[in-house]
Amino acid sequence: MTGRLEVTGATVRFDATTALAGVDLRVEAGEVVVLLGRSGSGKSTLLRAVAGLQPLDAGRIVVDGVDMVGVPPHQRGIGLMFQDHALFSHLDVAANVGFGLRMRRRPAEEVAATVAGLLDLVGLPGTGGRPIQTLSGGEQQRVALARSLAPAPRLLLLDEPLGALDRPLRERLVVELRQVFTRLGLSVVAVTHDQAEAFALADRLVVIEAGRVLQQGPPAEVWITPASASVARLLGFANVAAASLESGRIVSPWGDLGPTDGPVAAVLVRPEGVAVDPDGRIEGTVTASTFAGARTRLTVAAPGAPDLDVEVAGPVGPPVGSHIRLRVTAGAVTALPS
Repeated sequence: MTGRLEVTGATVRFDATTALAGVDLRVEAGEVVVLLGRSGSGKSTLLRAVAGLQPLDAGRIVVDGVDMVGVPPHQRGIGLMFQDHALFSHLDVAANVGFGLRMRRRPAEEVAATVAGLLDLVGLPGTGGRPIQTLSGGEQQRVALARSLAPAPRLLLLDEPLGALDRPLRERLVVELRQVFTRLGLSVVAVTHDQAEAFALADRLVVIEAGRVLQQGPPAEVWITPASASVARLLGFANVAAASLESGRIVSPWGDLGPTDGPVAAVLVRPEGVAVDPDGRIEGTVTASTFAGARTRLTVAAPGAPDLDVEVAGPVGPPVGSHIRLRVTAGAVTALPS
């Protein structure tokens, strides 16, 4: 089981709409790749194409050196896990997990042993006899994962796997998923619109918009150096605005933000690098203040400029309605090309 995937020039059209516009994607053996994008960006279409559920209008999909043209989904050796679990409510946990193996007419002893091992792997030992309806949402998601792993796929595809769960459970399960994938050395392609989930899960992040790949690389690299304003916004940054380069310095709606060597079409100001400073050059009014544990998140309206998101140290920040001055530290500014 290796699970190397190579997608070249993948194109899918629905009437006048192009869902995928010549997408290239590589997944190495044992690599976890996460596609991050808004709803309608094409990420789920790409996943369905790899699974064989959506034909390509152009391009190639190759798994372990074999072209998948004409290969039906059930013969691709690919597992697929959906957001809504798609579990069989009339079957118990063990029957759900072992369903694919029974369809392959594997011996009953092998099915039982595989199911028991997988339930232990996903943290549900001894639950094989429980009805699906008695499980929590997180437990059902673990069962769905075990079922997708039962046929030993060489590549696992996850379509918004945690999207239906509440935030604390999602944060816990994404760590568990990562541990399972690492333990198995499994090749994975996951799609999500949640930035935190993508960063926690991925070895490599692929940012996709309007059927095109905008940027890809290690999560930390993409976060530190977004390739454009579109990527920065998709990563969840709010302080993004058009900017220009004048005499080697970044000129923005928030004023002069310092020197840069590269081209400038827009600028990103990271909220944790904006400080409340009575001598700061940006003046504004606090319009929102949110408690965030050891930090406070502020929204500051600056005259003639977009609102600034600001994170300040401490559980209590300036009250709503107060007039403050802000200073942007040099490390908080990222110049963005067109």
